[in-house]
Amino acid sequence: MDQTKIKKSDTLIFALGGLGEVGKNMYVFEQDDEIVIIDAGVMFPEENLLGVDYVIPDYSYLVRNQKKIKALIITHGHEDHIGGIPFLLQRVNIPVIYATRFAKALINRKLEERRLKNRTKIVEIDSKSKVTTKHFNVGFFNVIHSIPDSLGVLLNTSNGRIVSTGDFKFDLTPVGASSDYQIMSYMGEIGIDLLLSDSTNAQVAGFSISEKDVAKSIMDIFRKTEGRIIIATFASNMYRVSQIIDAAIASDRKVAVFGRSMENVVTIARKLGHISAKDKHFVNANELNRLPASKVCILCTGSQGEPLAALSRIANGTHRQIRIMPGDTVIFSSSPIPGNAKSVSNVVNQLTRAGANVLTNSPLNSLHTTGHASREEQKLMLQLIQPKYFMPMHGEYKMLKTHERTAIETGVPKENIFICANGDVVVLRDHEVFMSDIRIPADDIYVDGNDSSGLSTAVIKDRKILADNGLVSVVVTIDSRYNKILCKPSIVSRGFVFIKENQTLLKEAEQVVYEALKKKMAQKTTFGEIKNTIRSSLEPFLFKHTQRNPLVIPVILNQRAAMQSYQKEPSHKGHHAKNAKASES
Repeated sequence: MDQTKIKKSDTLIFALGGLGEVGKNMYVFEQDDEIVIIDAGVMFPEENLLGVDYVIPDYSYLVRNQKKIKALIITHGHEDHIGGIPFLLQRVNIPVIYATRFAKALINRKLEERRLKNRTKIVEIDSKSKVTTKHFNVGFFNVIHSIPDSLGVLLNTSNGRIVSTGDFKFDLTPVGASSDYQIMSYMGEIGIDLLLSDSTNAQVAGFSISEKDVAKSIMDIFRKTEGRIIIATFASNMYRVSQIIDAAIASDRKVAVFGRSMENVVTIARKLGHISAKDKHFVNANELNRLPASKVCILCTGSQGEPLAALSRIANGTHRQIRIMPGDTVIFSSSPIPGNAKSVSNVVNQLTRAGANVLTNSPLNSLHTTGHASREEQKLMLQLIQPKYFMPMHGEYKMLKTHERTAIETGVPKENIFICANGDVVVLRDHEVFMSDIRIPADDIYVDGNDSSGLSTAVIKDRKILADNGLVSVVVTIDSRYNKILCKPSIVSRGFVFIKENQTLLKEAEQVVYEALKKKMAQKTTFGEIKNTIRSSLEPFLFKHTQRNPLVIPVILNQRAAMQSYQKEPSHKGHHAKNAKASES
């Protein structure tokens, strides 16, 4: 095939997030003057990202091409698929969001909190819905996941058919609605050119446990336990939350809900009829102490050992309303996400030390099952859809590579499989798929507070330099009337080197800066140039002697008389004000 430059009629497929990582899922489909986006998620930062609240994709390509955007389609209501919507809406005009009933309720609440309710319109969809634009004809099919109303997506284009599974698993005895096996099989019959499929559990062998088995295990524990039950799970796993509430009611326990995200999900799920429990089955924190221990079930967040979640605060004794009492049973209805095992272990130890009996998921008790397909379920999806080309998505690199091997086992030729990174562009042209050499900007953008501009990304880089290398401030006093340095520069450092032992080094550094400035100020210069001279002379010197690159902050003090004479000269006024401001940074 002639894979020269991209044609106007080609269908382009690329991810802005979700490849090489678990989180911030965002997949873009573009043809000529139209763009359809599937999902807009966030990723939660790891501990080394100091002070970062969220990680979102780089939206700059969408900002530049926003006239092309026709729709944002949401497959289900988890944060790694909907959490980026408020940040996206601050940057990009999205004409319409199509979302399932449960996801729509969660998005509405999110937009209300951020006062973004009027930025776009949200249209409810289900498996029978159709979304039609000039180049795309989009249909949907039901999949099973750990949250209600989860959909896979079929995109029909003039170049061929694309299926995106969304997050899915196959559960033959599900708690909610079943998967649309017949529709998946029918799509395989009519012919699918490209399949994008969930890779999260590619490295987990076999079939995942059914959600019904978990319900049974939870019910058994509730029947046998005499004291209070404190149970933690993911707030986003709505089916699990509803089973826990059912088990509590069946064993005559009242439910107290703790954790903001858990309260949100329970409120929405009750409103939409997914949880049938009545008001009488719930109690608040004040009523807990009046109930006998055998009548209490505390449902809370914190199954991953998150320091600020309800369970961690209960474990370390900082929760305002709940203390661990000997005889309490604490159940973790979850498995630690990779990287969280140490945090979870710390919480388990604290709870055990306080006298609680702690139950975690193990081969002996099915207290958790995943919402993502294990290897055999991924094979089943590949067998049902029978794609000509395959692009694993939603997973770290090792997961994508393992999913590639699974696809080869089911008969997809190796050369028809595309392991992509965020920003790689795959082209569908006349039922053939190939990689293009274009790359779309797809860096991580760090969000501090509600700022989605990406400006905080620079701040985070400074924080990392400060954490690793510390800070050096150079104070220089000048008289700008005569272009003269009034005294030697003075260097102050924090977190860089131990000052007492390094007096000589800092004195030498002051001399290096002094010599460079004398040379610079022999001719006419500006505040900006003085600052650059300080940085360019000091940074290499410090690195040579310490192998560290601290943050260098020049501070220029202009003599008062010089400042006053500047202010009197109208021609310099604007120039001076600008420079005076700059000189403080």
